[in-house]
Amino acid sequence: MRVAAPTLALLAGIALPAAAKPHSDGTERLPNVLWVITDDHRADSIRAYNKATRGKNWSPLGFVMSPAADKLASEGVLFTRAYCNSPGCAPSRTSMHYGRYPHRSGHYGFEQSHRQTPFAKKVLPELMRERGYQTALFGKSGYYIFDYDGKRFQRPEFYDTEVRMKDITENSAGDWAKTTTFKNKKKFESIVTWGFPDRKVRIPSPFGGEPYPASTAKQKVVDEELDLLYAYARDNPSLIIGGVSPRPTRQTTDGLIADSLRDYLKNANQQYQTPWGDKETGPNPDQPLYVHLSFHFPHTPILPSKEFRDRFIAKEKASGYRIPAFTQDELKKLPPQLVRWFEKTNFADMKDEDKRQSIRDYYAFCAMGDKLVGEAVDSFKQYSEQNDRDWLILYVIGDHGWHLGEQGGTSKFAPYDTSNHCAVIAVSSNKERWPAGEVCRDWVEFVDFAPTILKAAGADLSKPDYSHLDGLPMDEIRSGQTTRQYVIGEMNHVMGPRCYLRCEDFAFSMRNRKTNGKPGDKWGQKPGEDIKWALEAPRDDVEMALFDLRSDRAEQNNVANDQRYTRLADWFRHKLGRIILGDGRVECNWKAGSDDYVISDFAQGAHNRKLELPKDLIPEL
Repeated sequence: MRVAAPTLALLAGIALPAAAKPHSDGTERLPNVLWVITDDHRADSIRAYNKATRGKNWSPLGFVMSPAADKLASEGVLFTRAYCNSPGCAPSRTSMHYGRYPHRSGHYGFEQSHRQTPFAKKVLPELMRERGYQTALFGKSGYYIFDYDGKRFQRPEFYDTEVRMKDITENSAGDWAKTTTFKNKKKFESIVTWGFPDRKVRIPSPFGGEPYPASTAKQKVVDEELDLLYAYARDNPSLIIGGVSPRPTRQTTDGLIADSLRDYLKNANQQYQTPWGDKETGPNPDQPLYVHLSFHFPHTPILPSKEFRDRFIAKEKASGYRIPAFTQDELKKLPPQLVRWFEKTNFADMKDEDKRQSIRDYYAFCAMGDKLVGEAVDSFKQYSEQNDRDWLILYVIGDHGWHLGEQGGTSKFAPYDTSNHCAVIAVSSNKERWPAGEVCRDWVEFVDFAPTILKAAGADLSKPDYSHLDGLPMDEIRSGQTTRQYVIGEMNHVMGPRCYLRCEDFAFSMRNRKTNGKPGDKWGQKPGEDIKWALEAPRDDVEMALFDLRSDRAEQNNVANDQRYTRLADWFRHKLGRIILGDGRVECNWKAGSDDYVISDFAQGAHNRKLELPKDLIPEL
């Protein structure tokens, strides 16, 4: 569904840009591409999204501010129903870089995967390099794709130029850093370094779910000075979900990520030095450029700069923030996996004042990041136009979502809408393909980004080189050429293996493997072992959850075991199980070399993007 949205242009308060300049030599030149991703970023932090979906500027929880994203939305196409294919940083970013679902790449969580296998595929920057592009990464990589020599995993350099967030934090150049030194498998030490403008504060910290040593004098000073709010979560009480950065916006870690791109673009065809002393070379304007700009905000630690936090504190005093509704009664109908997620991400037991601080500081952090996104986008546009080249910007608002009390949690990793629902903005100098001020409400999945970018780069997606891609080009989605009736995903972290399917009226999820570990590890099963278990096991063992979105948009009442819905839940179990388990599923023991893997194809073609739900299974409301 596509809707023209002139209100987005009015919202941003700007004039719409003209079409890209014609090329001086009259020849066709491939466009520059900027792919922006933020981390743990809720779509409702963007006013343009709220305006398009609810008719209001603010989030349902309260005040938000996003002038840069609103401007981008007015210049291009806003996709309001974009869903990640795994609600965790590493599996989501791995999926995006492959352009494949987790069940087709074999990467289900935070395991280290590699490509020394017969089923390995090239990642997006490699495919773009084959198209003649120079490639560059700035910020967080996040994908867990490695090279493996049989003994150790080594990080490949997929991009020609890489200025990673780790380069910033390891050189203590941002506002915070956390480094962990391993002495052996059981003994390791974690050091948190706070980068105050006038000093560095280094604080040893236990690792792996233990709290910071708040009894130390240094930690008490930092806690008070930065007004740090720690999660009440059982397994991670050192998680910082509120506070203020010790540095101004441009000197934060995200500010330096944005500046690293700006410095690169300013130094075309010449060598320059980063603030921490690394030597880099700027881009060649005669060659098309593909840039992946990957911010860390608003991932924990949630630390907006003072200028933005003060503004949001003032707004909170004026209008307040609403805490999402949740009661412990919701847990009574949930399966053990989802109860475990709640217990590990508990937001419900926090004091109301702490909940409101967490919500407020989160949105303030998003607003700070919005400013940095806008500055980076302006630099990229300027570089492209100065070099007489068309351009495409794909802004992915969150590698997944983030709960601020929905379902009682503060985290991601869950099959709920809040964990998986994001938004995307596509803006281009090519207004015919990407019209200004348009809103698209059709389903988008994160596997769509790779084919979208490759098509913009002139790739013929019908060729065998691209046959492994699972997604659809987004320009064809917005124009109605292609469509889907549901979205899918899978995750194995925090609560064990769980997959999900979401359509217009229902949200369904289930346990899809018997044990909690990943294939081949000591907690999991052998690759491919008992692969049909989730289709054949006793009903209760599969831990199904079904929400009727017609009457329960907030997903608070699991009806999978209600008599009126059991046949419907069983239908979804069969539909999703055949897709996830039998339509090209890869399971690999990544530490056993290249031979210990299984590809399961007992249900080839099950993922046809069509729901085909029998009407007689749908209860009347």
